[in-house]
Amino acid sequence: MTTDPMQDAASAAEDNASPEDRIQVLEAELEQLRAQVLLDRADIENQRKRLERDVRNACRFANKQLLGDLLPVFDSLEAGLANAPAEDPLRDGVVLTLRELTRVCENNGLVEVAPVAGDAFDPERHQAMSAVQTDAVPPGTVFQTFQKGYVLNDQLLRPALVAVAKHD
Repeated sequence: MTTDPMQDAASAAEDNASPEDRIQVLEAELEQLRAQVLLDRADIENQRKRLERDVRNACRFANKQLLGDLLPVFDSLEAGLANAPAEDPLRDGVVLTLRELTRVCENNGLVEVAPVAGDAFDPERHQAMSAVQTDAVPPGTVFQTFQKGYVLNDQLLRPALVAVAKHD
């Protein structure tokens, strides 16, 4: 049977140590163990908080793909309404469908970004497609919106496509 010479030396030193020295060594070991337990508890608590945050975010954005896939449906319904004659009997059905789709999506955290002429250009939510020289609105503001944008739970899903006013 092989033995560790360092361990044998430590055991021999402990055997020759006074009870007070032995108590100090054990108290020091106890403090180290207490410190390690506190570190382990803090690490576990941090992991728990991180897991809770990840689960919360997963729930908030679980439907991101589905809602993103519905954006072209919004675009198509709105384009159909814009081009449908007022007396078309199907128009009311399309209006109701769009209203219900909007309600369901809003209940799931989807918010429309639809700037109008004169709104300040927001590079966080708008994508400038062109700059238009005009005196109709102040420079640096939205002149025209080409496509609405959408935000899901404060996260940009699609920026609004806009033309920005400029002056010479």
